[in-house]
Amino acid sequence: MVKSSKTFLNDDFLLDSEHSVALYHGKAASMPILDYHNHLSPKDIATNRKFNNLTEAWLEGDHYKWRAMRTHGVEERYCTGNASPKEKFIKWAETVPFTLLNPLYHWTHLELKRYFGIDYLLNKQSAESIYEHSTQLLQQEDFRVQALLIKQNVEVVCTTDDPSDNLEYHVQMQSHPKLRMYPTFRPDKAYSFDNQQSYIQYLAQLSSSCNTDIRSLQHLLDALVSRINYFDAQGCRAADHGLEHLPYGTVSSEQASQIFDKLITGKSTDFHELQNLRAFVLLFLCERYQEKEWVQQFHLGALRNNNTRKMNQLGADSGFDSIGDFSQARSMAWFFNELDKLDRLGKTILYNLNPADNAVFASMTGNFNDGSIPGKMQYGAAWWFLDQKEGIENQINMLSNLGLLAHFVGMVTDSRSFLSFPRHEYFRRILCNLLGNDIARGDLPDDLELIGSMVKNICYFNTKNFFRF
Repeated sequence: MVKSSKTFLNDDFLLDSEHSVALYHGKAASMPILDYHNHLSPKDIATNRKFNNLTEAWLEGDHYKWRAMRTHGVEERYCTGNASPKEKFIKWAETVPFTLLNPLYHWTHLELKRYFGIDYLLNKQSAESIYEHSTQLLQQEDFRVQALLIKQNVEVVCTTDDPSDNLEYHVQMQSHPKLRMYPTFRPDKAYSFDNQQSYIQYLAQLSSSCNTDIRSLQHLLDALVSRINYFDAQGCRAADHGLEHLPYGTVSSEQASQIFDKLITGKSTDFHELQNLRAFVLLFLCERYQEKEWVQQFHLGALRNNNTRKMNQLGADSGFDSIGDFSQARSMAWFFNELDKLDRLGKTILYNLNPADNAVFASMTGNFNDGSIPGKMQYGAAWWFLDQKEGIENQINMLSNLGLLAHFVGMVTDSRSFLSFPRHEYFRRILCNLLGNDIARGDLPDDLELIGSMVKNICYFNTKNFFRF
C-alpha cells in the first residue's frame, strides 16, 4: 500500500498561500454544515441506519462512481448488478487510480481519511484491507448514519421529498437533540405531463395522500396547497425543481383547465399546450411558496436519461444524464417577471448546469433583487458536473464579478451518499484559496477579519438566515 504523499491531502490541501491557510483553518474549518439540498434517505437518517459494509455506505446509489466504472470498462453487474458487495468495491478500487484529475480522486481520498482515518491511496492492492477496516468500523454504534453526520459537524440536512410523502421520518426526527432534518417540497411529478399514463398514475398517488379525487386542474391545485400546508407544518423551508429550463406560457385559468382535462382523459395534447399548463401550475406554486416564506430552488439545464437501453434496464438516476444546451435567458426572465409584477417573487436560488450559461444565470439574479432582503435572488453553488475545483472557482468568480459574493449561501452536497460531506470542506478550501491568493497578490486588503467574516457568512450564517434555520 502507498501512503498519501506529504503534499497530497495534508492540512493545507488546496491552499496555496499563508493567507489561504489562515482563512481556512482560522475561519472556515470549524463552521457547522447546513446542507440545504441533498438526496439522502429520510428513513436511513431517522432509523439511524447501520451499514453492513463499505459498499453499502459508499457505492449504493452513487451514479458518479458508476459512471466512472463504466468508462473504465467495468461490467454493469459490478455497478448496479448482482455482484457481491466486496466484488463491487474491489472493481471501484481498481478504477480509482484512473480517476486522476477527476474530482472523484479528491473526494474518494478525502472521505476515506475523514471518516475512517485512512491515508493510504485506494487501488487494487489496498482495496481488501481498506474494505475490511472500514466495514469493521461501520459496525460500531458511532458509525451509524446520525453519528456520521454529527462527526462532520452537520447541523441541518434538507432532504428532497415528493408532495405525496407522509414525512413520517421527518416527524420522527423532530426531537433529535443535535441534528435537524427538514423536508423539501419537490413537485416535479405534479407537472411532468409528457407521459400521460405515468402522470395519471401519479395523480392517483397524490390523491391518496390528500384523501381526495383529482379530476380537474382545480382539484390538483387544491391538493398541492394541502400538501404545501402539511410540509410547512413539518418544518419545510424550501421547494426544489429540476427542469431543463423554466417554462414559458400565457394561458388563462380556463384554458389551462381545458388542457388538463384533455390530458387526464387521454386526448391528444401538443408540446405548446403542455408548456403552457406547466407554466401555469409552476407559477401558482411559486406564489404559494412566497406566502410561506420558503426558498424556491431551480436546478436547470440537465439533459436526462440519454441512454434509452440503460434507462429501460436500470431506471432513472443511474448515471446516463449530461449537460444540456437549452436556451435559458428569455423564459427565465419572463417567468420571474410574471411573479415580480404581482410582487409574488420569493427568495430564489438558481443552479446552472451548463458552464456556457454561467454569466446568464449570474446576471439574471440582479434583475429581480429588490432591496427587500440581502441576496434575495441567488446564483447557486456549482452543481453536478460542475461541482469540481474549476467549476467551483468559475461559479465563485462569476458571482463575484456580476453580483455580491458576500451574500452567497454557500455549498450543498446534492448527494445520495452519507459519506459525501467532505465536499463542504472541499468547497471551503477552494473558496479560502481564491480569497487568500487575492490577498497575497494585493488584489484584496490584507485584513483577515474583514475577509474572514465574509468566509464565515458564506459557510454558515448567510444560509442560516436565508432559510430561517
